[in-house]
Formats: sequence, structure tokens, C-alpha cells
Amino acid sequence: MSDFKNNNLKSEAQARIDLAACFRWFARLNMHEAVANHFSASVSEDGSQFLINPKWQHFSTIKASDLILLDTNNPDSALLAKIDPTAWAIHSQIHLLRPDIKCVLHLHPIYTTTISTLKDPTIRPIDQNTARYFNRVSYDDCYQGMADSNAEGKRLASLLGKHSRLMMGNHGVLIGSHSIGVAFDDMYTIERACQVLTTAYATNQPLRLIPDDVAEKTAQDWESIEDFSEAHLEEIKRLLLIQEPDFME
Repeated sequence: MSDFKNNNLKSEAQARIDLAACFRWFARLNMHEAVANHFSASVSEDGSQFLINPKWQHFSTIKASDLILLDTNNPDSALLAKIDPTAWAIHSQIHLLRPDIKCVLHLHPIYTTTISTLKDPTIRPIDQNTARYFNRVSYDDCYQGMADSNAEGKRLASLLGKHSRLMMGNHGVLIGSHSIGVAFDDMYTIERACQVLTTAYATNQPLRLIPDDVAEKTAQDWESIEDFSEAHLEEIKRLLLIQEPDFME
């Protein structure tokens, strides 16, 4: 297992294991979309080389060795044929344009996607989890169909701005991070946050928003405990090692 206090670029072998664990666990949480959606992790400083899942393989079956290594400087047509074109369009552009983002997770989880369909998809701070995203999410309000072109990938990457999270309007969510562990925990938490927000909206009662200064302080506190996020993935890997050890193969 990796040292969760080390947030530096991981070796390819370790990145494969960590990413495979993410696939397995999000399948257990029913946050996958049939055999679609995609996660990536860069294994080069400039983001040109990254790992990604093969198309149409169920998340619950993915092993470390199944992940495909792509190189944007030398795209291999045989390898590109093995991945979803939208995966290439989105992940290649984000890793190239934002090399600080080492891991990119894209899902259509029920509650976060529900919030993405609202006229105002802002994750409003009503509890500790929603406050994690206070002024820290970019929003795309112009769904343009399947993101299967480099131009669309560039558009999405540009929308991130200074952030690493993108609420994709009428589509889903994209989470980026310098760390696979942090991205994993972030994706888990944003879905929990949106579940709380969706449930609150369903009551038709006025929301009691957390004051801006408290929400900002809470978001900063979240950013100061990345070891918590790393530990979350480490614990998941320990469970998988007992229950589904083949994820490391």
C-alpha cells in the first residue's frame, strides 16, 4: 500500500492499483453508469501520459492491469480504439491543459447529476459536506451532447478555470485533483453533499444557509485535512484486499 501522506506523482504501478480501487468501490456504491464513464491518472509530470479504463468494461471487474496507458504526444490508434472517444476527448485535454491535475474522475451519480439539471445547480452550503464546495466548483450551463471531440474537451478544461471540479450541466460531474486519494474522497463527498441538498429541496421548506464566512472557513478546513481523504482510499484498499484481491492484479 502507498503512504497516504505522500501526495507526489505516483509510480505507474501504484497509480494502477489506486485507480482500480476507485472503480471497484464506486461500482459498489452504484455510482457507475452501466459500462460507461471514465477515470484517469497521469503518470508523467506534463500530463501527456495517463492511465484510463478500457471502454465497455464494468467498473466492478476492472483490475490494475486492465488500465490503458495513453500518450498524447504519440497517440496509438490501436489503443485509442480500446477506449471511449469521450474519454479521450475529455481526459487528454484536461491532463494537457491542467498538468497540476493528476487524476480526473467523471461520473453521472444520481444526486449530483440531479443538481446539475437545475436552473441553479450551485451546491449551496447547508451542511458540512455541501460547505466543502463553497465557491470551489465551476459550472457548465451549456450541455452540447456527447463530449467526443478535442474541441469539447478543451472547452470543458477551460471552464475549470482556477478550480478542479466541474458540475457538468444536464450531464454529471468531473472531479480533478493532484492526488487519486483526494479525488476519490471528493467524488464520494460531492455525491453525499448533493444527496443532502436534493433531500432538502424535496421538503419544499426554505433552506437555512450557512453564512458565507462560516462556509468559507469550513471549506478551508476540508482543504487542510487531505490526510483524511488519503486515509479514506487506503481503508477502501484494505477492504478490497480482503474481499476482492484481484483488483491489484
